[in-house]
Amino acid sequence: MTTPSTSAALSRRGPHLPPTFRALRHRNYRLWFMGQGLSLIGTWMQNMAQQVLVYRLTGSAVALGIISAIGLIPLLPLALWSGSIADRAPKRTVILIAQIVMMVQAFLLAVLAWTGTVQVWHVYGLAFVLAAAQAVDLPARQAFTVELVEGRDDLTNAIGLNSAMFNGARAIGPALAGTLVATLGEGPAFMVNGLSFVAVIVSLLMMRDLPAPSHRGRVGLGGHLAEGMRFVAGQRAILVITSMVAVSAFLSMPYSTLMPVFASKVLGGSAQPVVHLLCDGSHPLIRCRAPEALPLGLLLTTVGVGALIGALAVASLPEHAHRGRWLAAGNLAFPLLLLGFSISRSFVVSLVILFGVGVSFVMQNSLANTLLQIITPNEVRGRVMSLYTLTFQSFMRLGGLQAGLMADSIGASLAVGIGALLSLTYGLFVAVRFPKVREMA
Repeated sequence: MTTPSTSAALSRRGPHLPPTFRALRHRNYRLWFMGQGLSLIGTWMQNMAQQVLVYRLTGSAVALGIISAIGLIPLLPLALWSGSIADRAPKRTVILIAQIVMMVQAFLLAVLAWTGTVQVWHVYGLAFVLAAAQAVDLPARQAFTVELVEGRDDLTNAIGLNSAMFNGARAIGPALAGTLVATLGEGPAFMVNGLSFVAVIVSLLMMRDLPAPSHRGRVGLGGHLAEGMRFVAGQRAILVITSMVAVSAFLSMPYSTLMPVFASKVLGGSAQPVVHLLCDGSHPLIRCRAPEALPLGLLLTTVGVGALIGALAVASLPEHAHRGRWLAAGNLAFPLLLLGFSISRSFVVSLVILFGVGVSFVMQNSLANTLLQIITPNEVRGRVMSLYTLTFQSFMRLGGLQAGLMADSIGASLAVGIGALLSLTYGLFVAVRFPKVREMA
């Protein structure tokens, strides 16, 4: 017999959809998927344009690493606090405020770049503002998913679709930015990102029937944080998965920070036939103002396409799939493929390898996120995901700094190769030492 509450829940869901897209039955999740999907395209456009801008202004790999390291300054004090806020305040409100701050930051960067007055310290300062907003936004966003799909039945699928959305934007955004920066400069890419935030803000405002926070006013902030840390300390699976994310973020992920170096110095020569096809000749496909942006855009787009395929594969996993095995496979394949990328000197071969890098990265990161949320109770999810966010973001940013320093001293290829080898070694250790992680469903 269908109860009134069941009928109400069903009324908020759309028609039957294929298993890969079943989370889209939920109205609030559909709104989020559409709004955030558009916004993320702008975010990836800004990421790529900012890399081009910093490298053009400085010509330094260290400067690219500094951009990553700057994000640590607001992240460390804000990440755990924001996890507590996500468990105590309406998550939609937290995300909405953070999105507005990020929109203003993008518009300021657009104006500076478009008017030609931008200096590298401007980029550093606005990167700090962006990182502060993201530190507040990410834990709430991670914990928000279970509310959007009204429980855990479609949670794995929703997280997989979130990753597909993120990486679909990762494929589209750099390609658009590469063309836009090559023809008009960095300013328009930043402006498009600012405008894209309108989509996610509207989608948040249109949501309805969201649950109220379960911990409002129960304990003080300090006690609330301590409660979450005690829970994490007592869960070996959470600690092991978090350590995998930390090592990968510090040693493997920094390859993305060094992509402008690979695009211009390591692979620049072998990319010239592609650039010539697109920009030169009697009938060029596009008129290139900054043709050096095209190889970078293609490299980043290829990673995004691979990641999109990987994310759809994760979203298609049945509810009782052996996610731990897929996590272990991604955790080993990601650094192994990066070793291949570090020794490649062919632009085309590198594109093929980066496709695999995108697939394996999502297998690792998306499934780590999924397993953490599955084994975490609702009342502490915001704090657990804030720890996950703090770990991933801080180690990734520190990794970007160390990779920039190493690249300036020993070269980008060797810096990526050493990091990937160490990451692969730790992945093998976890696979042997903690077999129960592989057995997680």
